Amino acid sequence: MSNVEKEAGPRGEESPVSPSPPDVKKKREYKEFGHDEEKPTHANVDMSMIELKAEDLYDKEKVDLETIVVEDVFKLLQCDENGLSTDEAQRRLDIFGPNKLEQEEQNAILQFLSFMWNPLSWVMEGAALVAIALSNGGGLPPDWEDFVGIILLLIINSTIGFYEERNAGNAVKALMDSLAPKAKVKRNGQWQEIESANLVPGDMISFKIGDIVPADCRLTESINVSIDQAALTGESLPQSKKEGDQCFSGSTCKQGEAEGVVISTGANTFFGRAASLVGQDDDTTGHLQKILAQIGSFCLVSIGIFVVAEILVLYAGFRYEYRRGLNNILVLLIGGIPIAMPTVLSVTLAVGAQQLAKHKAIVTRITAIEELAGVTILCSDKTGTLTTNKLTIDKETIRTYGPFSADDVILLAAYASRTENQDAIDTSVVGALGDTSRARAGIKLLDFKPFNPVDKRTEITYREESSGKLKRVTKGMTGIIIELCTRNKTDELENRLESDVEEFASRGLRALAVAYEELDGDDPEAEGNGFELIGLLAIFDPPREDTKQTIDDALALGVKVKMVTGDQLAIAKETGRRLGLGDHMYPAKVLKDGPAPGGKHMNLDEMILDADGFAGVFPEHKYEIVKRLQGLGHLCAMTGDGANDAPALSRANVGIAVEGATDAARGAADIVLTEPGLSTIVHAIRGSRIIFQRMRNYSIYACAVTIRIVVCFAILAFAFRYDFPPFMVLIIALLNDGTIMTLSVDRVLPSMTPDSWDLAEIFTYAIAYGLYLTASTVALVAIILQTSFFHDKFGVVSPTSSNDPQLHMIVYLQVAIISQALIFVTRSHGFFFMERPSFALMGAFCVAQLVSSIIAAYANWGFTNIQAISGGWIGIVWVWNIIWFIPLDWIKFAMKATIIKRMRERHSRAVAAAAAETGLQITRTQSRAASIHESMYSNRVSFIRRAARKVGFGTKISVKPEELQRFSSIQAQRTGATLARNPSRTAA
Repeated sequence: MSNVEKEAGPRGEESPVSPSPPDVKKKREYKEFGHDEEKPTHANVDMSMIELKAEDLYDKEKVDLETIVVEDVFKLLQCDENGLSTDEAQRRLDIFGPNKLEQEEQNAILQFLSFMWNPLSWVMEGAALVAIALSNGGGLPPDWEDFVGIILLLIINSTIGFYEERNAGNAVKALMDSLAPKAKVKRNGQWQEIESANLVPGDMISFKIGDIVPADCRLTESINVSIDQAALTGESLPQSKKEGDQCFSGSTCKQGEAEGVVISTGANTFFGRAASLVGQDDDTTGHLQKILAQIGSFCLVSIGIFVVAEILVLYAGFRYEYRRGLNNILVLLIGGIPIAMPTVLSVTLAVGAQQLAKHKAIVTRITAIEELAGVTILCSDKTGTLTTNKLTIDKETIRTYGPFSADDVILLAAYASRTENQDAIDTSVVGALGDTSRARAGIKLLDFKPFNPVDKRTEITYREESSGKLKRVTKGMTGIIIELCTRNKTDELENRLESDVEEFASRGLRALAVAYEELDGDDPEAEGNGFELIGLLAIFDPPREDTKQTIDDALALGVKVKMVTGDQLAIAKETGRRLGLGDHMYPAKVLKDGPAPGGKHMNLDEMILDADGFAGVFPEHKYEIVKRLQGLGHLCAMTGDGANDAPALSRANVGIAVEGATDAARGAADIVLTEPGLSTIVHAIRGSRIIFQRMRNYSIYACAVTIRIVVCFAILAFAFRYDFPPFMVLIIALLNDGTIMTLSVDRVLPSMTPDSWDLAEIFTYAIAYGLYLTASTVALVAIILQTSFFHDKFGVVSPTSSNDPQLHMIVYLQVAIISQALIFVTRSHGFFFMERPSFALMGAFCVAQLVSSIIAAYANWGFTNIQAISGGWIGIVWVWNIIWFIPLDWIKFAMKATIIKRMRERHSRAVAAAAAETGLQITRTQSRAASIHESMYSNRVSFIRRAARKVGFGTKISVKPEELQRFSSIQAQRTGATLARNPSRTAA
């Protein structure tokens, strides 16, 4: 070992083993922030044995087209720098397919029909079938009135769902459209411009400043190339590229020009992998649809029990005629299902979407509003989302080493920057002045040397107008600049500089050194009196102004925020510290390797839950993080702005594209923000929770009405052989749902914790309310039929039989009034009069009651066997309902204090036991658990897809699971395998 090799310690001190001569000094290596460079490797196969099996030759364990030397790339792809011939290119195009992303087309007719395949629709369809096909009997025609009403409601619901889904953004199409439409390629030894879709592996391509890289490639020539790949990888800084480096399809050339060999196209590119992840595990059965399915199943079971009971009692016991018994069954089918529930909830969500639009949040999938209310974890991209994606000089961290102040250092650094055609660093330096005109004010430019990859610095020579002196300033990489500083370079200064650079690097800040010298005479090319180091600037991507407040607000709402970024760990930690998010973050490799043995985390899930964020992640990593959190029962929101975020945006329960996002991100997202910053997300969360409360209130009401109708009319039929007209049940449903639609603008308060659908609680409330209202109707009918109370006290004429048309009208009015009044109890947490309803709800209620009373007073509809009643009976029904309405609040309080309280305590114990057993904070919601209800609803997906395959509608593009892995292994394997099976005719 030479003296030079062993003379310097880790920080430049002399080695105690062998002192170095005074005239020999080792050049320091400043550990500046940046990527660790990976040296190219060789393929682990004998390249001359090309006849080996392709599967062995292109196994990633032996060869990786991303990292092997370029010479081996040419050999593996059987091409050279002269490019491919036209015939060979066409042959490879047939083998590999076009350089574009495929998309799945769905047949519109089947898509529309799919919305009629769920438990809610099944009951509606069953009722329609009974009304039109099975009602023939007793000399009576089919029940056309009920049939038409049910079919119209079915079509309305399906149309709304179809319209929403058909107009949702297509993420894959947006990704495809982002590819460069044209590419410069060498074919037959000549450069020509072709459609980028026609590129194939082995093509030689060329691009320059402003161009989009058309395919993944390895550079064979590079002249001062800088690539912006923030939208793909999340890296906030443009990356300098040299010969042998890889460039990603879809990234933008910000500086220089280059040539390269294409190593992957289409779905096999880094960009294509992101597209293949979008919708890969597409949860076709949406979150709200699962809730609707379970509510539908509850109604279905309730109806089924009493339909069977009526069949046994009415036919076997009472010996009813076919048509009479069928009409009673039809009452249960029509009245038991909340027919307009999908419509009511859709209107509620649509109105909510309009309200969110006022806060500059465009909702592209309205059911995402419901899921946003239950979000427990917000995963956020950093670059362009939490931060501005604009490099900035951190003035508070500027280090000075000479007689100049921090402001002077910035001014001199701005002198040494371009004022036009700026790169990102020059833009940040000049921008730090505040007034950019100062970058050339008071000086006369004599000579300027822009940045280049060899010198790695910029330099300006200028005349100071006030003094007439010639001066020179340079800025650039620390190691380069300090070597130029002959005037003040000392061991003490170098030690201090090295310490500052290491501190910056540990915080993810890029260091930019600035040096200054003066010139004697008037020759701008003359040597100066020697550079002196005057300052060190820290460059970083700053957080948005409102991000910290947004995170604090989200935490206050019970939503935990995690940073998931493609940038480096040091940058992620620094950003986390500045935002108060925390710096407990991990590199992406832990997602593959798992937690270190002996650490505080027992498994990967525990680590993901505990972490404040992850850095250096690829699209599939973000996707995996979201998927694992969902597997633990959490509802996840994901924010992002780039194509690299699209897979996770698509997978998340709620994908949020921030302002300025790429088309790919907007297409994959459920909510698109149209103004800078994340504060809109907090408005959206609060707004979604208001909407959730409205939907929950309606769900309790709808289920209660189901119990009330089914149980009530079954008991009346059993006890009094009472036959209620089916058409009047449809009228009740229409009036009720018309009123309830105004819940979409009702006044409610958002909860301060994430909402979740506790269906057991909803069903419990519904059963209690339903049975109580059933008692109110049965008691009224019993008094009318078995006593003369109302005749004796009020002088009204009482119906004489159980199927008197006037009794039908009395029951209709009583059921219609108190059923609608129930909403005032279900919408409030305390006494109903303590929470003021909206004017719309109150007005709709009054109108509906007026209509019901007018029908009762004047309708004599023979086709449905009802007859108008007197004003006395209308008054009796109103008073009767008011008396029975008042105790409903006390029933609610009693339920909360007994059954509901015990249910919540049992649920809390179960969650605590699960957490103690697994060591994980698992948040299970009723709606996320796998259940028979969910699988029933999912059947519509498999059913429709099977039908599509059988009749040959549309085309289906599938993505194989292995394509979700890192590109290199798949691309290398496929390239080798296909070329081996089809030897190149142009290969040497």
